Amino acid sequence: MALLLSLETSTQSCSVALHEDGILVASKTIETPRSAASLLAVMIDELFRSSNRKPQELVGVIVAAGPGSYTGLRIGVATAKGLCYALNIPIVSLNTLELMAYQFLEMESFKKDIHYNEAILCPMLDARRMEVYCALFDHDLNYLEEVQAKVIDKESFMDSIESTPIFFFGDGADKCKDIIKHSNAHFSSGLIPLASSLGILGYKKWKDCAYENLASFEPFYLKDFLIKKPNLN
Repeated sequence: MALLLSLETSTQSCSVALHEDGILVASKTIETPRSAASLLAVMIDELFRSSNRKPQELVGVIVAAGPGSYTGLRIGVATAKGLCYALNIPIVSLNTLELMAYQFLEMESFKKDIHYNEAILCPMLDARRMEVYCALFDHDLNYLEEVQAKVIDKESFMDSIESTPIFFFGDGADKCKDIIKHSNAHFSSGLIPLASSLGILGYKKWKDCAYENLASFEPFYLKDFLIKKPNLN
């Protein structure tokens, strides 16, 4: 039996899960801003206790690599790497936007939509001001447009949206609905990346031995972290 731990800390929420052979054993999610720093280790411990499993049973750790919150990603990846070093097991990563697109495809409400097979998926994570981290995917999770940091204006995505429905979702989509105006633009609220789904996708990569180099692996920050300088005046 392959027991895998999944960690998702890309956004304001924090999520952990255990999967055995790709089947969910237990999960825990806290939607508290900046919760990863103080709660991630506690959540992992509670996860093992509640499921009567031990860290020594793990055969790998799956982590959401970003883009997303700089601090959250740093803590999530550092925790994953620490566990992998201690237990001598591999680390597997998954792009956060790909994870979100997978979750959206699995939503029952979207499966019933008439555009299910033809729509373009656009997961969005909030960056700063009118900027988002986003990518475009087709129904098979193939990239149509690579991950990027994009400043949203009324012309954004118009090359694609003129001919194809696009579904926007994630916390970055909420601030775009009043700017992207088109009959083919559809917005969905409430989706956050979850470790319970991360473990399903990550298990496939683990089986294919698609491991990261434990020593050199770093989160996919996409942009440099900007530190605000104090105003000394």
